[in-house]
Amino acid sequence: MRASGRANPLTNALTIDVEDYFQVSAFAPFIRRDEWDARECRVERNVDRILALLESRGTHATFFTLGWIAERHPALVRRIVAGGHELASHGWGHERASDLGRAAFRADVDRARKLLEDLGGVAVRGYRAPSFSIGHANLWAIDTLLETGHVYSSSIYPVRHDHYGMPDAPRFAHRHGCGLVEIPPTTLRLAGRNLPASGGGFFRLLPYAVSRRMIERVHRADGQPAVFYFHPWEIDPAQPRVPGVDAKTRFRHYVNLGRNEAKLARLLADFRWGRMDQVFLPALGVALP
Repeated sequence: MRASGRANPLTNALTIDVEDYFQVSAFAPFIRRDEWDARECRVERNVDRILALLESRGTHATFFTLGWIAERHPALVRRIVAGGHELASHGWGHERASDLGRAAFRADVDRARKLLEDLGGVAVRGYRAPSFSIGHANLWAIDTLLETGHVYSSSIYPVRHDHYGMPDAPRFAHRHGCGLVEIPPTTLRLAGRNLPASGGGFFRLLPYAVSRRMIERVHRADGQPAVFYFHPWEIDPAQPRVPGVDAKTRFRHYVNLGRNEAKLARLLADFRWGRMDQVFLPALGVALP
């Protein structure tokens, strides 16, 4: 019988991007922003299922939460904090950082952080850009995050992808020149390329054993904890289908939604998991209260 990954002393960071199905960047051409409030919002019930799963496993996580969601579901924000989880920012309205100028980006992240702190009663240290949309063309966003009170970012994905990615970026947690900490999603280095090994659509698409072995290899070969991410809508096979979506987007969004919650339960059983701030920040010299 295979030994459980919980025998590995490394604690990994489990992260959830709190957004609803109609806010996914790939659906932007099909759903206007002014339609969002008219859509059935399913995020609260899905996050509550995630909170129950984490509680059953004695696991804490980091919830990168949209300000738009927090404004409409303040009690959900408080339940996240009450469960011992880290409250972090996903910005306000799920606009890609690469689509915003400096002033608009500052306004977006500042507005989200302030609301989350007011609702949660805790400091919000972390930020993740929608669609990992910080790269070579907008590295000024890193300075803006530091200036608006953030301590770390998880916004630069060191992969090559058709929608995002900075493949030459460092693969593991590090400090930018300004002092802001960057904690990238986990990649596996294979045949001279960085392969995604940290959740999302690849976790839904691939057999569970592949994802498990990728994390184990990063532990063994790099001696580094993993950063895993997923979204509440990824455990919701009953979500409304968006009409008119092209085949590629439809496949990426809907593949294996009905199997993902069980796969996540296996992931929690096979590895040690914790909050992003507690897993990474002390090792980089950032004191936690």
